[in-house]
Amino acid sequence: MDGVIVNSNPAHKKAIQQFCKNHNQEVTQTFLENRLYGRMNAEWIPELFGTIETHRLTELANEKEQLFRDIFSPQDHIVDGIIDFMDSLHKQGITMAVATSAPTENADYILNTLSIKHYFRAILDDSHVDTGKPDPEIYLKAAHALNKKTENCIVFEDSVSGVKAGRAAGCTVIGLTTTHTKKELGDCSVFIDNFTEQQLHKIMPIING
Repeated sequence: MDGVIVNSNPAHKKAIQQFCKNHNQEVTQTFLENRLYGRMNAEWIPELFGTIETHRLTELANEKEQLFRDIFSPQDHIVDGIIDFMDSLHKQGITMAVATSAPTENADYILNTLSIKHYFRAILDDSHVDTGKPDPEIYLKAAHALNKKTENCIVFEDSVSGVKAGRAAGCTVIGLTTTHTKKELGDCSVFIDNFTEQQLHKIMPIING
């Protein structure tokens, strides 16, 4: 969802920076790119604060995500071409799922604001998994929800951990360069910048194949 449907990582970065400032913590760009993007709050927050009790972790995660929702307007940051692309797949009867590391509140906020929930047979967020990306759990569960074998599924990912998760699940992975470069994303079948016509010719053979 983040970085594929909406270009939300700049807003996440601002929210995280404010969140860390509020708690006298510092994060580097390297930490954001390699240890945070694509991962669940329950995994990266303890890396900053150390061992903390569950209720405190929940409080911190909720605080950070509220900061994000306060500054992010989904309708102003839609990845170019994604809505028309999903509409086309939907009309062709191609089933789709959201598999995001974001909390339920963020998924609801973004998908409801854009009125696109009807495109998806399944929506999985961080509440549906025990282990976040790069573990393949969320993609294995998404494939199961679609009643598909993972080798017949295509994953669109913008994060390093997400690419690893998709590949570990046995899916074909298409990399979105909205957050990372091709080199940073690693082993993807193909890379696209967005879902505009000049980009779609790269991926339609994979989808139609």
